[in-house]
Amino acid sequence: MQPADAGCIALSGSHGGLSSARYALAVRPLLSVFNDAGIGLDDAGIAGLALLQSHGLAACAVSHTSARIGQAASTLNDGVVSCANDAALALGIRLQQPLQPQIDHLSRRHT
Repeated sequence: MQPADAGCIALSGSHGGLSSARYALAVRPLLSVFNDAGIGLDDAGIAGLALLQSHGLAACAVSHTSARIGQAASTLNDGVVSCANDAALALGIRLQQPLQPQIDHLSRRHT
């Protein structure tokens, strides 16, 4: 992703840790989507959601039990949202709901 992609929906199969969130910071997407990677010790798998929130950016993660880690297509097609920051909730992202219809709805609203 590049700065010209600002405002896009960035969908990843990667964990939602700090290193992944730093890529999103450089681009500033409308929404960043990650895999929670089992969340892990000290919430390492979703730590990036808070970092992005601190910069006013929406981010969420799908459950590692619903989508394959490292596969963006599985994130979209199979993912169920397990975590979301306040900015993502304000966009209409809902927890414990399939990701794909939410992304479709968000895409229609922001095109």
